[in-house]
Amino acid sequence: METATNKKNVNKATFLSLIPGLGQFYNEQKFKGFIFLGVFILFVIEMALFGANALYGFVTLGSVPMEDHSLFLMIEGTLQIIVTVIFLLFYAINIRDARMVAKQWNAGAKVNVSAKAIINNMFDNGFPYVLTLPAYVVMIFAIIFPVLVTLFMAFTNYDFYHIPPASLIDWVGFKNFFSIFFLSSYRDTFGAVLSWTLIWTLCASTLQITLGVFTAVVANQDFIKGRRLFGVIFLLPWAVPAFITILSFSNIFNDSIGAINAQVIPFLNHLPFVDIGAIAWKTDPFWTKVAIIMIQGWLGFPYIYVMVTGILQSIPADLYEAAKIDGANAIQRFSQITMPMILYVAAPIFVTQYTGNFNNFSMIYLFNMGGPGSVGGGAGSTDILISWIYKLTTGTSPQYSVAAAVTLMISAIVITVSLFVFKRTKAFDMEGM
Repeated sequence: METATNKKNVNKATFLSLIPGLGQFYNEQKFKGFIFLGVFILFVIEMALFGANALYGFVTLGSVPMEDHSLFLMIEGTLQIIVTVIFLLFYAINIRDARMVAKQWNAGAKVNVSAKAIINNMFDNGFPYVLTLPAYVVMIFAIIFPVLVTLFMAFTNYDFYHIPPASLIDWVGFKNFFSIFFLSSYRDTFGAVLSWTLIWTLCASTLQITLGVFTAVVANQDFIKGRRLFGVIFLLPWAVPAFITILSFSNIFNDSIGAINAQVIPFLNHLPFVDIGAIAWKTDPFWTKVAIIMIQGWLGFPYIYVMVTGILQSIPADLYEAAKIDGANAIQRFSQITMPMILYVAAPIFVTQYTGNFNNFSMIYLFNMGGPGSVGGGAGSTDILISWIYKLTTGTSPQYSVAAAVTLMISAIVITVSLFVFKRTKAFDMEGM
């Protein structure tokens, strides 16, 4: 640390920092100046050797088929955009740093000049940032990078007729989004798939949450004997891998030889006043939808049961005793004490159940591959948006750009709903903790 004895011109420090490092040299922070200048030189070299061509290729997506691979050019350009944005943030930090240090000199404050003092200050005051920097780097290249590639792909004509390197990909603007909403071949399919996706999400998620809460409340009543046995039984659907359970249920609900039609329904028909015919579980769209909603309720409720059981055990018994003294019945105690406590703790988890089922590909695809029948555009009658995207990209005539556009709309829906609900439930409000 050194106490400032001379004045620094803030405007001059700002002007010099237009070349990163020079402002730091002016502020007598040579170690920081070398670091900033070195980063600037590396970026200039990177732009000269790779970056400029990458950005040009990103704009043009190639000009010669079989020589230029449009998809690779898009990926390289996206990577260069990320690097450029990071450098621009660094550039802004460089200018801000030069101004702030110059002001510290003028105010007579202590300024870190030596390399040792700068490093010590970085670890003392910026340790959280240093510690989380690797996580941010991984997040940029593992999450942001592929998301940006998908985003850019939605604005191209990347489909069966434009597969590089044999053909070039071109930018088409909002054409894919226009087709989804206004072109009849996609509009009707998108409307049908989106409406079923919403119905599926609401029904399946609500069913598994209701079952989970109900079983947890019942199993935690004092008059229930063998609660541990019930706990083990309720956890069985969670213990078996989901894909095995789904495939098993797919066979159980088989129209001709499945256990439901071959054994369960004939057994029920022996009861008085019961006469149920064979149900077309996998060939009738309505009954297929009913089946997968029931199966998801079976698969999803154990997690809710475990979580709610923990919440119930944390509720003080005194609250229920006081409610009984006040004359509250069981329903009133549940509605006024139990359910509010469950929602207070578990509301964010309940939201994730809805968002998870919104993109529950395995349940839809493994049971009946999105069938039966078709609603056009390559989608089956029970396909949800995520499974339709899969078919758009793996069918005989893949539509990658349309699939990317649908993916973006899915992300927008899920993010918007999640943020709205989290805000309403104050899931991230830590002030009251």
